[in-house]
Amino acid sequence: MHHALKLYNRNRPFVLRAYIFFGRWTRIPVIGGPVRRAANLWGSNMTSAYALNLNEAYAIVDSSSGLALGPCTCRETFHNCDHPLNAELMIALNHEFAADHGKEFREVSKQEAKDIIRDCHERGLLHTIVKCRQDFYALCNCCRCCCVPLRLSKDYGIGKALTRDKTIVEQFKESLEQCEKLEYKI
Repeated sequence: MHHALKLYNRNRPFVLRAYIFFGRWTRIPVIGGPVRRAANLWGSNMTSAYALNLNEAYAIVDSSSGLALGPCTCRETFHNCDHPLNAELMIALNHEFAADHGKEFREVSKQEAKDIIRDCHERGLLHTIVKCRQDFYALCNCCRCCCVPLRLSKDYGIGKALTRDKTIVEQFKESLEQCEKLEYKI
C-alpha cells in the first residue's frame, strides 16, 4: 500500500475534521474567498470526489479486481445518523491491495459489493468515488448529513470537493488498463 495512504488511514478522522475545520474558514470575511479558491484548486488537482449513479457504481465494481469493505470514514467520524457504518468499498485496480487493506476492512466479492451498493441506494445514500493514490480508490456510500465532500460543496461553497463527471467510469477503466500494462512490463 502507498505510504501516504497508510498515513491517511491511520489519521482519517483527523483529516476529515481538518477538512471541515478549514471549510468553515470560507465563511470568515476577508479570508473566506481566498480559502475557497485554494480549496477548489486543491480539489480540482488532488482529491476531488465524484458523485455516481447506481449503474456507474456497479460498472466500477465490475471493472475492479480487488474489493474490501469497511466503515464509512465520514459516518465513523461525525456520527450524525444511524445508517449502516460498513458501507465504504476500497477498490484496487490490482488484486494485491486486498491483502494490505487493514484490520477494519475485509475482502468482498463483486456480488457482495453490488448488494451493499444496492442496499445503500435503497436507503437514499449518496455514492461517491475518490481516487486515493495511484491505483487505490474509495467508493463510499455516504449519507447527506456526514459526507465530507458533500458538506464542503453544499455548506461551504467548495464546489470542486464533489463533482459530477459522466466519464468517470471510462476514466476508471483507463486507469485499470494503465495499471495492467505496467504490471505486464514488470
